[in-house]
Amino acid sequence: MNKKWLNYGGLVLIAVVWGANFGISRLAMESFNPVVFSFLRFGLAIPFFFLILKLTEGSVGIPWRIVPKLALIGLLGITLLEIMVMYSIKYTTLANSSLLNVAPWPIFVALFAPLFTRESITMRLVVGGSISIVGVCLVILGGGEGFTLSSENMLGNAMAFGVSIIGSLYNLSSISLMKQYSALRVSTWTIAFGSLFMLPLTFGAWGQTDWSALNTGHYLSIVYNVLICTVLAFVVWNACMFKVGATRSNFFRYAVPAAAVVAGYLMFGEKIALLQMCGAGCMAAGLIWISIERKRREEPVVPVTKTGGQMI
Repeated sequence: MNKKWLNYGGLVLIAVVWGANFGISRLAMESFNPVVFSFLRFGLAIPFFFLILKLTEGSVGIPWRIVPKLALIGLLGITLLEIMVMYSIKYTTLANSSLLNVAPWPIFVALFAPLFTRESITMRLVVGGSISIVGVCLVILGGGEGFTLSSENMLGNAMAFGVSIIGSLYNLSSISLMKQYSALRVSTWTIAFGSLFMLPLTFGAWGQTDWSALNTGHYLSIVYNVLICTVLAFVVWNACMFKVGATRSNFFRYAVPAAAVVAGYLMFGEKIALLQMCGAGCMAAGLIWISIERKRREEPVVPVTKTGGQMI
């Protein structure tokens, strides 16, 4: 099979994984403090990342000179981003949060991309992205909640919109480092730093969880979040994003709401409206249109595991 389609398939797979996690995490939030659950997701993933990195690349170190950059990426892209996602859901409707989080993200990636990469915006990308945006709006707004601009939702709306901006910068800053280091090495260290910064925010929150009341489903939700949504997802997404390009790959995030709608149907018996099915069709058409564009040939970039400078 053409490697290009393997990369696109990887992006779709991870979007589905993240979309399904909306339902799984909703179940978990009935018992867990949101910040504690997020820390468990990323903190427990760290040993797996370092083990895989050691086994596949032979070392885990990074030069001291890039530590500040990786720490900043981890602080913004893991700690701050995840907290804003949680509280945007808390202070606005799920429809508002989903729409303002997902829809603008690829647009900001396209706008900021020239600052980090040599990617250009093509007419096919514009057309396909526009069709996908219409599709994601239909999927989210076709549900029962709809979109509301009520004043009581403004804080959550602003935070959800901010997630798109921070997330796009996180993607682009990560992909710039992947020109020197592997996607796995970048993911490992950004998540390690992000978890470290998140730890103090959990102080005082651990007691809010009734650990004795947790059942098998709660522990399986943690396993899914750690191994599938974090370890597998971050490695596959970043590797595919590096091959496909940040701008093009981030439009595949539009598959997340569609997967979330299906998860709601399977887990909570939520109805799928005709408008949502039409939206899913629009998204698929837009993403396929983007996928069949032949990417401009660039000089190959080989990620390295070491560069000059002392390693940690």
